Amino acid sequence: MDEQRRRVVAGLATAVVGSAILGVSANGAPVMTDTALSKKLDAIFNAHMEAELAGDLDRTLATMSPNPHLVCIPTMVGGQGPSGVRTFYSKRLIGQFFPPDVTFETISRTYGEERLVDELIISFTHTTAIDWMLPGVKPTGRRVEVVFVVIVGFEGGKVSYEHIMWDHANVLVQLGLIDPAGLPVTGAGAAAKLRNPAMPDPFFKEG
Repeated sequence: MDEQRRRVVAGLATAVVGSAILGVSANGAPVMTDTALSKKLDAIFNAHMEAELAGDLDRTLATMSPNPHLVCIPTMVGGQGPSGVRTFYSKRLIGQFFPPDVTFETISRTYGEERLVDELIISFTHTTAIDWMLPGVKPTGRRVEVVFVVIVGFEGGKVSYEHIMWDHANVLVQLGLIDPAGLPVTGAGAAAKLRNPAMPDPFFKEG
Protein backbone atom coordinates (compact mmCIF):
# COMPACT_ATOMS: atom_id res chain seq x y z
CA MET A 1 0.00 0.00 0.00
CA ASP A 2 1.54 3.33 -1.03
CA GLU A 3 1.81 6.23 1.43
CA GLN A 4 -1.11 8.26 0.10
CA ARG A 5 -3.43 5.26 0.14
CA ARG A 6 -2.28 4.37 3.65
CA ARG A 7 -3.00 7.92 4.85
CA VAL A 8 -6.46 7.95 3.29
CA VAL A 9 -7.43 4.55 4.70
CA ALA A 10 -6.11 5.51 8.13
CA GLY A 11 -7.91 8.84 7.97
CA LEU A 12 -11.23 7.31 7.01
CA ALA A 13 -10.91 4.64 9.70
CA THR A 14 -10.07 7.21 12.36
CA ALA A 15 -12.89 9.47 11.20
CA VAL A 16 -15.58 6.93 12.00
CA VAL A 17 -14.19 5.60 15.29
CA GLY A 18 -16.98 5.91 17.84
CA SER A 19 -19.67 6.19 15.17
CA ALA A 20 -19.64 2.59 13.95
CA ILE A 21 -21.68 1.31 16.87
CA LEU A 22 -23.47 4.30 18.35
CA GLY A 23 -23.31 7.00 15.72
CA VAL A 24 -22.15 10.54 16.42
CA SER A 25 -24.33 13.64 16.38
CA ALA A 26 -23.29 17.10 15.20
CA ASN A 27 -22.28 18.09 18.73
CA GLY A 28 -20.25 14.92 19.26
CA ALA A 29 -22.81 13.23 21.49
CA PRO A 30 -23.41 9.49 20.93
CA VAL A 31 -26.67 8.51 19.28
CA MET A 32 -28.08 5.02 19.69
CA THR A 33 -28.45 2.98 16.52
CA ASP A 34 -28.82 -0.68 15.61
CA THR A 35 -25.42 -2.26 16.26
CA ALA A 36 -25.90 -5.10 13.78
CA LEU A 37 -27.04 -2.69 11.07
CA SER A 38 -24.18 -0.27 11.58
CA LYS A 39 -21.59 -3.05 11.56
CA LYS A 40 -23.10 -4.54 8.42
CA LEU A 41 -23.13 -1.27 6.47
CA ASP A 42 -19.67 -0.28 7.71
CA ALA A 43 -18.25 -3.63 6.57
CA ILE A 44 -19.78 -3.31 3.09
CA PHE A 45 -18.65 0.30 2.63
CA ASN A 46 -15.17 -0.32 4.07
CA ALA A 47 -14.61 -3.20 1.62
CA HIS A 48 -15.70 -0.90 -1.20
CA MET A 49 -13.38 1.91 -0.09
CA GLU A 50 -10.41 -0.42 0.34
CA ALA A 51 -10.82 -1.76 -3.19
CA GLU A 52 -11.32 1.75 -4.57
CA LEU A 53 -8.24 3.15 -2.84
CA ALA A 54 -6.18 0.15 -3.95
CA GLY A 55 -7.00 1.07 -7.55
CA ASP A 56 -8.47 -2.38 -8.18
CA LEU A 57 -11.34 -1.69 -10.57
CA ASP A 58 -12.59 -5.27 -10.76
CA ARG A 59 -12.65 -5.63 -6.99
CA THR A 60 -14.28 -2.22 -6.61
CA LEU A 61 -17.07 -3.11 -9.02
CA ALA A 62 -17.48 -6.46 -7.27
CA THR A 63 -18.47 -4.52 -4.14
CA MET A 64 -21.22 -2.72 -6.08
CA SER A 65 -24.71 -3.70 -7.21
CA PRO A 66 -25.39 -4.73 -10.85
CA ASN A 67 -26.43 -1.22 -11.92
CA PRO A 68 -24.59 1.25 -9.68
CA HIS A 69 -24.16 4.96 -10.10
CA LEU A 70 -21.97 7.66 -8.62
CA VAL A 71 -22.58 11.40 -8.86
CA CYS A 72 -20.47 14.32 -7.64
CA ILE A 73 -23.36 16.79 -7.49
CA PRO A 74 -21.54 20.16 -7.83
CA THR A 75 -19.53 19.12 -10.92
CA MET A 76 -21.91 16.46 -12.33
CA VAL A 77 -18.87 14.19 -12.74
CA GLY A 78 -19.60 10.49 -12.13
CA GLY A 79 -20.83 7.37 -13.83
CA GLN A 80 -23.94 5.27 -14.45
CA GLY A 81 -23.84 1.49 -14.69
CA PRO A 82 -20.75 -0.74 -14.49
CA SER A 83 -19.14 0.78 -17.59
CA GLY A 84 -19.75 4.38 -16.55
CA VAL A 85 -18.57 3.79 -12.99
CA ARG A 86 -15.45 1.98 -14.25
CA THR A 87 -14.66 4.92 -16.54
CA PHE A 88 -15.11 7.38 -13.69
CA TYR A 89 -12.81 5.46 -11.37
CA SER A 90 -10.13 4.81 -13.99
CA LYS A 91 -10.04 8.31 -15.50
CA ARG A 92 -11.12 10.67 -12.73
CA LEU A 93 -10.48 9.13 -9.32
CA ILE A 94 -7.60 6.66 -9.15
CA GLY A 95 -4.38 8.52 -8.46
CA GLN A 96 -6.18 11.81 -7.81
CA PHE A 97 -8.67 11.06 -5.04
CA PHE A 98 -7.15 13.76 -2.79
CA PRO A 99 -3.67 15.26 -2.31
CA PRO A 100 -1.31 13.39 0.06
CA ASP A 101 -1.91 15.59 3.12
CA VAL A 102 -5.68 15.06 3.18
CA THR A 103 -7.40 14.66 6.55
CA PHE A 104 -10.98 13.56 7.34
CA GLU A 105 -13.01 14.78 10.31
CA THR A 106 -16.37 13.14 10.83
CA ILE A 107 -19.16 15.34 12.15
CA SER A 108 -21.86 12.67 12.02
CA ARG A 109 -22.72 9.32 10.48
CA THR A 110 -26.36 8.28 10.20
CA TYR A 111 -27.57 4.78 9.35
CA GLY A 112 -30.75 3.62 7.64
CA GLU A 113 -31.84 0.23 6.35
CA GLU A 114 -30.67 0.98 2.82
CA ARG A 115 -28.21 3.86 3.18
CA LEU A 116 -25.72 5.67 5.34
CA VAL A 117 -25.05 9.40 5.37
CA ASP A 118 -21.70 10.88 6.31
CA GLU A 119 -21.25 14.54 7.25
CA LEU A 120 -17.56 15.35 7.39
CA ILE A 121 -14.94 18.06 7.01
CA ILE A 122 -12.18 17.28 4.52
CA SER A 123 -8.99 19.35 4.57
CA PHE A 124 -6.10 19.30 2.11
CA THR A 125 -3.54 21.40 0.27
CA HIS A 126 -4.36 21.66 -3.43
CA THR A 127 -1.05 20.30 -4.73
CA THR A 128 -2.41 17.78 -7.25
CA ALA A 129 -5.13 17.64 -9.90
CA ILE A 130 -8.55 16.51 -8.63
CA ASP A 131 -10.59 15.96 -11.79
CA TRP A 132 -13.77 14.78 -10.08
CA MET A 133 -13.89 17.82 -7.79
CA LEU A 134 -12.05 20.53 -9.72
CA PRO A 135 -12.19 19.63 -13.42
CA GLY A 136 -9.76 21.67 -15.48
CA VAL A 137 -8.24 23.43 -12.46
CA LYS A 138 -4.48 23.14 -12.08
CA PRO A 139 -3.00 22.80 -8.58
CA THR A 140 -3.00 26.15 -6.79
CA GLY A 141 -1.00 25.19 -3.71
CA ARG A 142 -3.75 26.67 -1.53
CA ARG A 143 -5.24 25.16 1.60
CA VAL A 144 -8.86 23.96 1.48
CA GLU A 145 -11.20 23.00 4.30
CA VAL A 146 -14.68 22.02 3.14
CA VAL A 147 -17.78 20.28 4.45
CA PHE A 148 -18.90 17.17 2.54
CA VAL A 149 -22.12 15.17 2.72
CA VAL A 150 -21.86 11.67 1.26
CA ILE A 151 -24.96 9.52 0.83
CA VAL A 152 -24.23 5.84 0.19
CA GLY A 153 -27.00 3.49 -0.94
CA PHE A 154 -27.03 -0.29 -0.48
CA GLU A 155 -28.79 -3.04 -2.38
CA GLY A 156 -28.39 -6.77 -1.88
CA GLY A 157 -25.46 -6.34 0.47
CA LYS A 158 -23.52 -4.15 -1.95
CA VAL A 159 -23.02 -0.44 -2.64
CA SER A 160 -25.62 0.74 -5.15
CA TYR A 161 -24.82 4.44 -5.33
CA GLU A 162 -22.82 7.33 -3.94
CA HIS A 163 -24.13 10.89 -3.99
CA ILE A 164 -21.35 13.31 -3.03
CA MET A 165 -22.09 16.93 -2.18
CA TRP A 166 -20.07 19.95 -1.08
CA ASP A 167 -20.27 23.76 -1.33
CA HIS A 168 -18.41 24.36 -4.57
CA ALA A 169 -18.41 28.16 -4.29
CA ASN A 170 -16.84 27.78 -0.86
CA VAL A 171 -14.00 25.72 -2.36
CA LEU A 172 -13.46 28.15 -5.25
CA VAL A 173 -13.21 31.06 -2.82
CA GLN A 174 -10.48 29.27 -0.88
CA LEU A 175 -8.60 28.53 -4.12
CA GLY A 176 -8.71 32.21 -5.12
CA LEU A 177 -10.92 31.47 -8.14
CA ILE A 178 -13.91 33.48 -6.89
CA ASP A 179 -13.77 36.93 -5.29
CA PRO A 180 -16.28 36.73 -2.43
CA ALA A 181 -16.67 40.50 -2.20
CA GLY A 182 -20.34 41.38 -2.46
CA LEU A 183 -21.41 37.76 -2.85
CA PRO A 184 -23.26 35.56 -0.31
CA VAL A 185 -20.43 33.01 -0.22
CA THR A 186 -17.84 32.07 2.38
CA GLY A 187 -14.48 30.34 2.60
CA ALA A 188 -12.95 28.12 5.27
CA GLY A 189 -15.14 29.78 7.89
CA ALA A 190 -18.03 27.54 6.87
CA ALA A 191 -16.28 24.46 8.25
CA ALA A 192 -15.29 26.36 11.38
CA LYS A 193 -18.95 27.33 11.85
CA LEU A 194 -19.95 23.66 11.72
CA ARG A 195 -17.48 22.90 14.49
CA ASN A 196 -18.66 25.88 16.51
CA PRO A 197 -22.26 26.90 15.71
CA ALA A 198 -21.91 29.90 18.06
CA MET A 199 -19.43 31.54 15.69
CA PRO A 200 -20.96 34.71 14.16
CA ASP A 201 -21.70 34.64 10.43
CA PRO A 202 -19.77 37.09 8.18
CA PHE A 203 -22.88 38.84 6.87
CA PHE A 204 -25.03 39.78 9.88
CA LYS A 205 -22.50 39.05 12.64
CA GLU A 206 -25.06 36.84 14.33
CA GLY A 207 -24.30 33.56 16.05
